[in-house]
This record gives sequence, C-alpha cells and structure tokens, in this order.
Amino acid sequence: MMLKLYLVCSISLLLFSCGSSDKKPGQKINTEKTVTAEEQKPGGFKDLIPSTFKIDTYENNRILETGMGFFVSGDMAVTRLSFFESANRAVITPFDENQSYEVSGFISIDRINDLILLKMDGLKKTPVNLAETILTDDEKTTFFDKPQGNTVPLHDGKVLSYSNMLGSKLYRVTNQLRSKSVGSPIFNSNMQCIGLGFIQIADYETQTFVTPSVFISDLIKKAGKFQALSELQKQATEQESANNSKVKGLVIETELGNIKIKLYNSTPQYRDNFIKLARENYFDDLLIHRVISDFGIQSGAADTRYATADDVVGWKGPGYTLPAHIVPGLYHKRGVIGSPRKPERENMRKRSDGSQYYIVTGRIYTDQELNDLEKEIGHKFTDEQRNTYKTIGGAPHLDGTYTIFGEVLEGMEIADQISKVEVNSEFRPKKDIRVKKIRILE
Repeated sequence: MMLKLYLVCSISLLLFSCGSSDKKPGQKINTEKTVTAEEQKPGGFKDLIPSTFKIDTYENNRILETGMGFFVSGDMAVTRLSFFESANRAVITPFDENQSYEVSGFISIDRINDLILLKMDGLKKTPVNLAETILTDDEKTTFFDKPQGNTVPLHDGKVLSYSNMLGSKLYRVTNQLRSKSVGSPIFNSNMQCIGLGFIQIADYETQTFVTPSVFISDLIKKAGKFQALSELQKQATEQESANNSKVKGLVIETELGNIKIKLYNSTPQYRDNFIKLARENYFDDLLIHRVISDFGIQSGAADTRYATADDVVGWKGPGYTLPAHIVPGLYHKRGVIGSPRKPERENMRKRSDGSQYYIVTGRIYTDQELNDLEKEIGHKFTDEQRNTYKTIGGAPHLDGTYTIFGEVLEGMEIADQISKVEVNSEFRPKKDIRVKKIRILE
C-alpha cells in the first residue's frame, strides 16, 4: 500500500540522520578537563551554582527519572520534558541547598525540542544568562557538576557542529555527560548558557547534544497559564473530553490557504489528542511532507520543522503512538482525515503515529477496481461505499486498516492544489509547504 511508505523509522535511520561526523564510529572524543572553583575568577561558575538543580520525577511515590535543570527567569526553570513521561509530581534540589522543593506545575512545553518550563511557587533563583548567538565549530563549551566541598568540578569541551540532527537544530559537543547530568546547562567561554545538554546514541555511540538556548527563550515567550503536572498525561480528563466534543471545528492554516476540518466524536482519543497538540502549538511550522497524487497530503511529523532539503523526514513523532480505532461505517472517502502508522511487519497492533495525519484527496474507482481491491485487502465494500468511490472518489485500499478521525468541511480545493505539486522520489514536495498553525474554533 502506498501509505506504508510514509514513515521510515528504523534504528538505522535514526543513526544515520544525525549529521556528519569528523570521527570514525566507535572513536571516543574527549577534550574534557576538570578544574576547581579556586581556579575561577570572582563572578565565575561558582556564582551559577544556585541556578542549577537536581530533579527527580515520580509516579505517586515511585521514582521515574533523575536529571538536572536550571532557572531561566525568577521562579521559572527548564528541563527535559521526557523526564515527565508518566510523572504526576516532581521534586528539585538546588545545588546550593540540601533542601528539596515540590514542583508546582508547568507553564509551557515544547514536545519537538523536549523542553518543559516549570513553575516554582515560593522559590526564586538567579537565572542563567541565555546566549543570543549561535556558536561556531571548535568554540569552547563547559558544564559543571554538583559542588564537592568548596570546589566546582568543571568539564570543558568544544562544539563539533551545529546543524539539523535528530529531527531538530542541535549542537553536537565533545563534553561527555553522565545520565544523571542530562538537563545540565552548557556554557560558552563567556559563561553564557548555550542550551540544555542531553545524551543520545548516534553513529553507534553515545554522544552529547545541546538543545540551543534560542528554543528555551521561545518557550519563555510562549509561557501560558499555569497547569498541574497531571495535565501532561496523554489521556484527557472526562471534563476535557466533554469540552472537546463541543468544539465546532479547527482551521489548518497553510501557506497556500486554509482548510477547515471537524473531528469525529466517535474517535474521542484521536480527537482529544489532536486538540491537545493544537493547543500546544505542536503543529506550527511543520511541513506538509508527503504528497501523493490521487491519494492525499500528509503532515504532523515532528522532524519537519527545521528540515533542510536533503533531510529524510517523517520518522519522528511526539514520543508516543495511539491504539488503532477502526470505526464501522467510516471509510476513506474523499475529504476524510486519517492517522498513518508504521507497516504491519513492524507494528502488528496497527498503532497510529501520535501526531501525523493525512487528508484524502483520492480518485474515482470503477466497479472492477473495487472488486479487485476486495480480494486484495479482504474487505467488503457496502453499496453506499461503492457508490461514493465511483462518484466522489477516495482511497478504498486503506479501509479497515487505518484509523479515520475527521473530515474536511471547507477548503478541499487547497488540499487538491497541494496534492498536485511536484515531489521528489520520497513524495516530499520539492518546494516546502508549511502548516503555519492549526486554530481551534471553540
């Protein structure tokens, strides 16, 4: 099936799409040295200790993750969103204190860059100074560990590259973080924070990357209303789901025009998830990255926001998938919205991608084609479905195997226009087309 080409999400793709390297696989890069606070001039890294903390996340009383984070504005602090995968509470311990503090909640998140902006009621620390410029290759980078007595262990490294890696714009640096140091602020030679450090396997070894401070600054600018940590969980509450069922529609604002859609209440988990991501501005600036003539258009891949022309895209989601929900009576007529997924050989339960979606533009089918498809996919079309596919059109080869969760109300001419653009061998438009945002009509 054509749709099964949509997502090349294997480990090898993850490893080979992380940017070029100036070393052989398996070769360790280590330019670090450890120095102490006594070697630092007044006003040095020792003054930044209160701005940094250890964080522990919990599901009730069960500890989930331990890492680091740092203050960026008064009572606001940043760390990795992935620490909160199943967490409903978190505790931080500032490096200058032995006392721990409960995290009050959060005020903004960035799923694509794995960032969360935390709110700390009753606790304010001097924020780190975020760098406003991008470092060039070979510039010095430094991070520090928790003080040991009167000394601050500093670890020096350098920038190897700044490019689109792991589906986002990142620094790759030689500093070697430990797992409990993930979330550390990484500094330049002027002691400005260039971003948040983390480790991930790339080119067959664990490497250190830095989420640039520009994304942290954007997160601060987008700070919204205070929310409890429990709001991060994937399932909507009964009240939220009830409110979502009353949403009048959503508008997909593209560079070529707007497409107004509605989401079905018969697939509430998909409806609630889509609305949640729209509220988080997750879909903003993502590419319409896959276009197939006589089928449809596809967007929602997290790795497309910063993608360059040569990047392989469509493999990165929001960090979770959704269970298949095939509703009897829903079929792939022209204008419906569905959720793509990995092929069945990698995905026996047919779980859908957590954020990607497609709009069917389709084509008209003959009776003989429908007869052949029934034998091929083992699915019997009703008289209504046959009539629709013969007059209005659609994508009948997907029926019964992909989740449908909405349809277009207005703007199919925009979807048709996009479906006819010139594409490369991977069905990506040769000229980028972006979804500017998805607006909710309350």
